[in-house]
Amino acid sequence: MKYKIFAGTCIVLIGLFVVTGLYYKKEQARMYDFMAQNNASTFVREHSQTLGDDDAKVFVVEFMDPACETCAAFSPLVKQIMAINPGKIKLVLRYAPFHDGADYFVKILEAAKKQGKYWETLDIMFKTQSSWASHNNPQPQKIWQFLPKAGLDLEQIKKDMKDPAILKIIEQDLADAKTLNVRKTPGFFVNGKPLETFGREQLYQLIQSEIDAKY
Repeated sequence: MKYKIFAGTCIVLIGLFVVTGLYYKKEQARMYDFMAQNNASTFVREHSQTLGDDDAKVFVVEFMDPACETCAAFSPLVKQIMAINPGKIKLVLRYAPFHDGADYFVKILEAAKKQGKYWETLDIMFKTQSSWASHNNPQPQKIWQFLPKAGLDLEQIKKDMKDPAILKIIEQDLADAKTLNVRKTPGFFVNGKPLETFGREQLYQLIQSEIDAKY
């Protein structure tokens, strides 16, 4: 009898846990959707770098770290999804430089933006990341030997990356990341909806579901 009561209690508790978990996820999704509609600046700031058509109905917001291996691995995937859905997706990059010293590379990116070489520089960073971003022995200065491939004026980069305004950009993005509960990179949101279960297929499905809903 006691065993039956115990078993019944366990079943009820498990049921409550599942229901509570589903309710939390549903409410969390509603919260992000609400923020996307009423506080869009939390997702997209005036300084945010974007790629894609301005008329796109699907916004992919990515909080990334230039020194993050997973960010580098996911970059080609996102561009591939954009390529097979021309005009439908706009990518918005936000900074979450969680790795020690990663703000150094953000400063280079923001300086490269002034030369119209943002995406070229980020591409070079991701492709050469293993040479300068080793977690056991990071060597940030090594990045400079690769930057000429992006067609940059390196002396101007060194001057522009000292602009105090870049620190404010980093601070704002980190504050928004905290508000959105981004704890690791890359952190993805598609039309305000978070990628709750991380993975390539999951990201593709989330983006595709928004494309199907909007087009």
